Amino acid sequence: MSATTSTRASHRPDRKKHRLAYNIVGLVAFVAMAFPVYWLVISALRPNHEIRSYDQTLWPSSVTFDNFKRAIDAPNFGTAIQSSLIICLTAVVGAMIISTIAAFAIARFKFAGRKTFMIVLLAVQLLPPTAMLIPIYIQLNDLGALNEYWGVIVIYLVSTLPFATWMIRGFVINIPKELEESAMVDGCTRMGAFWRVVFPLVAPGLAAASIYSLINAWNEYLLAYVVLQDNDKYTLNVWLMNFTTSRGVDYGALMAASTLIAIPVVAFFMMVQKKMAAGLTSGAVKG
Repeated sequence: MSATTSTRASHRPDRKKHRLAYNIVGLVAFVAMAFPVYWLVISALRPNHEIRSYDQTLWPSSVTFDNFKRAIDAPNFGTAIQSSLIICLTAVVGAMIISTIAAFAIARFKFAGRKTFMIVLLAVQLLPPTAMLIPIYIQLNDLGALNEYWGVIVIYLVSTLPFATWMIRGFVINIPKELEESAMVDGCTRMGAFWRVVFPLVAPGLAAASIYSLINAWNEYLLAYVVLQDNDKYTLNVWLMNFTTSRGVDYGALMAASTLIAIPVVAFFMMVQKKMAAGLTSGAVKG
């Protein structure tokens, strides 16, 4: 017993050292990821002359909200918010509906080409939409979708479908079929069993997929800039070009506007973070 006790005691300092090393690595990683966000917010609160100064400090010598006022008073701010909300919310809701139906079909039904279809989903996810910018532009032009909201919505919806379908499919697999069968025995139809039993249990997976889809759509710039051509239809990321003119860049207003744009996504993430964490891990058990 004494030898065993001494052996365990000798391993404890090593574990503490490893834990300390892991904590330090985690802290360094956190600082590296959080510092750009911190600098964005601090720059939004600095006066312009201090932003352009060569002597930068971690905290502004004076705090001003004029940058936020100039950002809000910039032309087409209201229409940019409207465009982003219409495009992103429609794309996310549409992607969640379609991907949920597709994921349920893949997880519950056996049909010819099912495995091939799943492989194609992963393969398509490897191709960024920007790599297909020219074909997308030509197709939208033929369909008359240039400078139309629905053209951008279709692009965002299609680009998020593969990953969302794969994620929700992994979650549906973990739901026992017996729950649906019991509901159908009690008189529910297939659709009724899905809506009353499966759908509430898929909510964490939907939360994870929706935040992923929203971040992709909300932060996208190039496709929206190419498809939308009128200033009053630009999304918020394209609207940020207003602060870059021939006379220079208004860095203070640009940083303030970028901070305002990030708030909705951060707020949505805070609301669904618990369900998102469950959704990211639930699909890793089976399938």
